[in-house]
Amino acid sequence: MKKLASFILITSLISSILAGCSDDQTTSANGEEDKVLQYQGSPGSVSFPELAEDLGYLGDLKLEYIGDSVGGPESIQLTATKQIDFGAAFNGAIIKSHSQNVKIKSVVGSYGSDENTYIGAYVLEGSTIKSAKDFIGKKVGVNILGAHLEFVTKDYLRQGGLTEKEIEQVTLVTVPAANAEQTLRNEQIDVVLLSGIARDRALETGGVVELFKDIDVFGAEFTAGDTFFTEQYIKDNPNTVKQFTEGVAKAIDWAQTTPREEVIARFEKIINERGRKETADNLKYWKSTGITEKGGVIRPSEYDVWIDWLVKSGELKEGQVKAEDLYTNEYNPFAK
Repeated sequence: MKKLASFILITSLISSILAGCSDDQTTSANGEEDKVLQYQGSPGSVSFPELAEDLGYLGDLKLEYIGDSVGGPESIQLTATKQIDFGAAFNGAIIKSHSQNVKIKSVVGSYGSDENTYIGAYVLEGSTIKSAKDFIGKKVGVNILGAHLEFVTKDYLRQGGLTEKEIEQVTLVTVPAANAEQTLRNEQIDVVLLSGIARDRALETGGVVELFKDIDVFGAEFTAGDTFFTEQYIKDNPNTVKQFTEGVAKAIDWAQTTPREEVIARFEKIINERGRKETADNLKYWKSTGITEKGGVIRPSEYDVWIDWLVKSGELKEGQVKAEDLYTNEYNPFAK
């Protein structure tokens, strides 16, 4: 509950800031639409907007990198307070923010989970943790609270028969993604949630055992997070948002349909040319986009599942948030 309260406090503060800034214009002083979009990136990886720009799919739009992201809730906060123009986050976090009157709208998929690209829970070989009941009293490492890893952990525990009081006895510990594997190996935590490159690197090193995958907990492959703008930004810059979304959708489709080796080579080129003093070594672990729909088209079920989850857990009221209010496929050419 403390974690949820912290998230609600943050989103409430965002709402207050938005209320005070609601009359601000996000267009330029001469009335032209924004052409330089500020955003956050991630070291050693390439986002689909970055790929779209490199492939030439954004046209005359330019991306301006302002720093690295630490997670979806921060991305929501910075987008809502106009410190960046677009962000990306887990859909459950987007729902929570919307319930606190943070007016953002998703326009295209951002990441997801499939058989090649998923989030898993891991323990060291020889660990006594074998099932959900064994999590009671243990520490679980996640990248950030209020997002995908917390959702999947709690759903796994509920499906394993734990009561809400028992789940409260499981401590979620925020661990930077870069340190997550080593934190487990140092036995500072009992379980760690890993995805993508970090997961594959840990498995290649050995000595860890997988307990569950998010696609098994939720029963299917799914797009888990989306890229979004504020509703005000979309209103002020409809053509920019359309051009951006079309470009990103085409980049996702390119990554979905291009041989893996070619995608990795393109990612390596982008990282080597952007000069951020980062390594491209981990790109060899990249396997797929994880996004289920062609070009990142958003399905209502990708929000409905988390809305239902939050209602059942008592964090939302029935009917408080509707999927159709959270996203639009209007700008995605693959939705037509």
